[in-house]
Amino acid sequence: MRASSNQVPSNSAVDSASAALAVLAVSIGTAGLAAAATRPGLLAEIDQHAAAVRDSLGGDRRPLTAAALAGYAEGVRDAAREHGWQAPTRSADWSASDWLLTRLLAVCALARSLGARPAAPPAP
Repeated sequence: MRASSNQVPSNSAVDSASAALAVLAVSIGTAGLAAAATRPGLLAEIDQHAAAVRDSLGGDRRPLTAAALAGYAEGVRDAAREHGWQAPTRSADWSASDWLLTRLLAVCALARSLGARPAAPPAP
């Protein structure tokens, strides 16, 4: 029996998801996860957000994928933009992080836990 094309992500979809996660990692993930290593409170918030993301994506019923995480992050950012949010243009202040950045940072942590290194972000 052959899997339908909507159940098996194509290589280009996987590459696109990996690239999107790489951009997210560069923009907030690397600095945010480094800050969490020295701020137990931030690490606890990330863990709570990661659990919520995992639940939202049905992570207890099926394995998380880069595509699912990238899609989730895109949806969160799109909804935030509809309400006037703008992505930070400089390094975030992780001592006073907001819900949205912590949620996106949780996506970065989950992506890192998948074990696969994300692809390099696309060249500008």
